[in-house]
Amino acid sequence: MKVRVLGCSGAIAKDCRTTSFLIDRDVLVDAGTGVGDLTLDEMKDIEHVLLTHSHLDHVAALPLMIDSIASQLQKPVKIHALAGTIAALKAHIFNNVIWPDFSRIPTPEAPFISFHEIRVGETLEITGKHIEVLPAVHTVPAVGYAVTSGNGCWVFTGDTERNPAFWRRLNQINVVALVIETAFSNRERLLAKRSLHLSPHVLAEELDLIDKTKSFPIYITHTKPAETELIMSEIQKFDQTQPFGPNVVHDIRWLRAGQEFEL
Repeated sequence: MKVRVLGCSGAIAKDCRTTSFLIDRDVLVDAGTGVGDLTLDEMKDIEHVLLTHSHLDHVAALPLMIDSIASQLQKPVKIHALAGTIAALKAHIFNNVIWPDFSRIPTPEAPFISFHEIRVGETLEITGKHIEVLPAVHTVPAVGYAVTSGNGCWVFTGDTERNPAFWRRLNQINVVALVIETAFSNRERLLAKRSLHLSPHVLAEELDLIDKTKSFPIYITHTKPAETELIMSEIQKFDQTQPFGPNVVHDIRWLRAGQEFEL
């Protein structure tokens, strides 16, 4: 299984693309602006889109991508999301005001997209991959995902703040890589808490919930471009001078668009 990072920024700027991951050739996790780096041929190979939540930085490219490949589609692209996320997309994007309702055109019987409701704790079986829907704690209904083809799980938190249920489940599965958001620096920790995102100080406390017998790389994502350098320096300070629990120093890395992971 291959995971390709299309976008991993918390907002846009030059070379900063928002959240999207391509798994193999046929599954997209979130549809931020990073989708725009795909070729048309790569876009038309996507059969499933798994959304973590409805915020614009995670769905902005979805309507545009479908528009780009609509004439080549042989069947609807399946959009998998929580009921609240689907409701938001129908009300605010695919509403024939912001964008055409692709779930009903060209015909209700043969639309460009179809919506498929998911629930936390469910495991989807999609093109040879097992995808577990994990809990997230955000300002709108949200989830994370654990994806595997049998050789360990690539885990993505989605947008979340403190999330005990997530760590309980993570400690039960075979994790080979964790992608976790840290949207704000410590100086913006109150804003992070209000918007239900992580800051480095809270990240440290959350990572301390990982079972001490587990070891896997941790990739930081979703930083705001204006704070990226500060966030990383604060995380490095925690990791080097204030270990996460007794004798624990995590393998923390920086996620970048264009990276690929073979699992």
